[in-house]
Amino acid sequence: MVERPDLTVELGRGLRLRSPVMVASGTFGYGFEAPQVDRAALGAIVSKGTTLRAREGNAPIRIAETPSGMLNAIGLQNPGVDHVARVYAPQWATWDLPVIVNVAGDSVEEYVAVARRLDGVAGVAALELNISCPNVQSGLQFGVDPAMAAEVTRAVRAATELPLIVKLTPNVTDIVAIARAVEDAGADAVSAINTYVGMSIDVRRRRPVVSRGSGGLSGPAIKPLALHAVWQVAAEVHIPVIGVGGIMTPNDALEFLLAGAAAVQLGTVNYIRPQAAAEIHDGIAGYMVQHGLAGIRGLQIRPTSVLTNV
Repeated sequence: MVERPDLTVELGRGLRLRSPVMVASGTFGYGFEAPQVDRAALGAIVSKGTTLRAREGNAPIRIAETPSGMLNAIGLQNPGVDHVARVYAPQWATWDLPVIVNVAGDSVEEYVAVARRLDGVAGVAALELNISCPNVQSGLQFGVDPAMAAEVTRAVRAATELPLIVKLTPNVTDIVAIARAVEDAGADAVSAINTYVGMSIDVRRRRPVVSRGSGGLSGPAIKPLALHAVWQVAAEVHIPVIGVGGIMTPNDALEFLLAGAAAVQLGTVNYIRPQAAAEIHDGIAGYMVQHGLAGIRGLQIRPTSVLTNV
């Protein structure tokens, strides 16, 4: 019987997590805003999206609740990469878990400049390349085309020795083609998925609820869709897949791990139950003990093997 399962995860280039449970970009700030969260349950923190220069983001209203979900159109509000490197990173360097910086840009050159500024900075454990943000004007341009996704991935890979994760958009016809393209271009892992494009209309005022009109839909409403995306991608790439989208409970996280994810990220649930990370971490560990699984890899089943047994 397994009494203490090994929950560690390897995501490439020496990025080792003590737990498969991470918090998703944009839902945890830069890690300072949620002191009530038990960081011991986390494998890593993924920072808010960071750009070359500071951004104010979109005008209010920027967040709206929807049935079983949430729309956000924050617009990548952030203090800019220089501030992150000078002010935040030295504090991260004193923490006992890695911080992965989510990187965004309007051009290949901007992505590269941000990556170069963060390369070798103590406290920055890895980069998550955001080519999939649906709530800024140019947020999806790189994520919907395999050639462009590969171009920006290849350029950033050449600019940094840090582990490189690419965050995929679900707003495409063929997410597997994008995943393969970034894998071939040098990505060490992929996050699947970012939010879906959605909207909500205020019928009393007869206008969209969020100021930008549309925004990114997250939360339980998208979980079955996100799970299917992970199922597809994990069967076709040879790099780790991080499952993201509507995870609220230990069972939700286990579904993603069983579908082929190496780790998971928690997003919307952080606003509802800050203690969810610890609950999900403990739930995964308990399931592994119950089923005699010594390590996270024992949870993973390839989609092809499952279909064969149907």
